[in-house]
Amino acid sequence: MRLQMACLILAAGASGAWAQDLAAGKARAEAVCAACHGLNGVSVADTIPNLAGQKSAYLQNQLKALKSGARKNAVMGAIAAQLSADDIANVAAHFASLPAAGTAAARSGFLPNLAKTSVTFPDNHRATFTLYQTLNRPDINQVRYLYANPVAMKAAKDGKPLPDGSVLVLEQYAAKLGADHKPITAASGFFEPDRFVAYAVMERGAGWGHGIPEMLRNENWNYAVFTADKQHRAGTNQAECLACHKPLDQKSFTFSLDALTTVARR
Repeated sequence: MRLQMACLILAAGASGAWAQDLAAGKARAEAVCAACHGLNGVSVADTIPNLAGQKSAYLQNQLKALKSGARKNAVMGAIAAQLSADDIANVAAHFASLPAAGTAAARSGFLPNLAKTSVTFPDNHRATFTLYQTLNRPDINQVRYLYANPVAMKAAKDGKPLPDGSVLVLEQYAAKLGADHKPITAASGFFEPDRFVAYAVMERGAGWGHGIPEMLRNENWNYAVFTADKQHRAGTNQAECLACHKPLDQKSFTFSLDALTTVARR
């Protein structure tokens, strides 16, 4: 009887009845994971790990840890939280089935529907928008200034979700450092700005979420990073912004909504 049962188990495994669904894993990976880790498991950036050829058990363990919160990563935590146990097993099996990336593997390109953003730099934002928050970032020695356009301000004042037409601008500056290599703090309590780093802009417009996978979509929000001369910065992966903001669906996908609301209601 035991021999017969063992044979049945082996037969079931060989037939694939209990195997991971590679097709489902491939579909999920191509829709979402490929935005950062590439269609072939070779990532789009040096800071993102290649997954091709990694052991399935290792990938499953990492995704489970991200899903539970045992491993902390804002972007991957938001994605893993939306994966079922089957999704995790299937995606891990898919990447494990791909040939491992060699040292000379070409970096993957961004997915077309995520590389494109509808965001343009708003004209005269300092004159026409409201400065609603200033933030110190001691972890990266930055001071940041956040601005909101009148559409966003009115919605926040009325206690409504930020609608299409809302625009938020984040100015990032490296903080001025003292002789001790620590940021110099002004009388206001905020770091003194030194070198300009970048503008980050989030804007939402009708239909802008179309074509973005549901696991990444932030309703109709799009994101972009701009240089000092207000040009789109090359190499920005909108998928990372979308994933990071995804858990904030109850706050209009905005980290600073509480600060915005406070200023709007003054």
